Amino acid sequence: MNELYPVFLKVHELNILLVGGGAVATEKLQFLLKSSPKAHVTVVSKAFSLDFLEIASQTDTVTLIEDAYDEKYLGGKHLVIAATDDKTVNEQIQRESKERFLLVNVADTPELCDFFLGGIVTKGNLKIAISTNGKSPTTAKRLRQFLEDVLPEEIDELLENLHAYRETLKGDFEYKVKAMNDLTEALVKRV
Repeated sequence: MNELYPVFLKVHELNILLVGGGAVATEKLQFLLKSSPKAHVTVVSKAFSLDFLEIASQTDTVTLIEDAYDEKYLGGKHLVIAATDDKTVNEQIQRESKERFLLVNVADTPELCDFFLGGIVTKGNLKIAISTNGKSPTTAKRLRQFLEDVLPEEIDELLENLHAYRETLKGDFEYKVKAMNDLTEALVKRV
């Protein structure tokens, strides 16, 4: 049973700590920046791969600290991602994050995660998150690719038009909901 509660975080307004600088950390950073190019990420690692450095250099919102993990780096953070190649260090990061009531993701260890970085489809203002409850990231990736292919590029124009229409509606909340439901009903009718 999937008991995850999906949320969309304004990570450009939060402080994220990413620990690690290898292949897994590169994937996590790439995912964060693809979804939120202005995400504030502090990265702590003893060393950084060339791929990691290339991705980090594409924005000024990523701060690199060449050092071993220390709990002092948790200060002022909202989210923590442990992506080192050392299981003991990852478990330490998880434990110390939980002691501070910080949300933590431990790469490739679903049982130690408060949240997952699932598949995300973005078409302009439309963003769809996909989760397999940590069971199959590959399936989430394939579903993301499928949705990217089938959702029309014009979907953003539709969203903008619906927003403009919604702004013209007068009346109470119930009236506005009914008007928007009536207008968008055709979007979900099966052919």
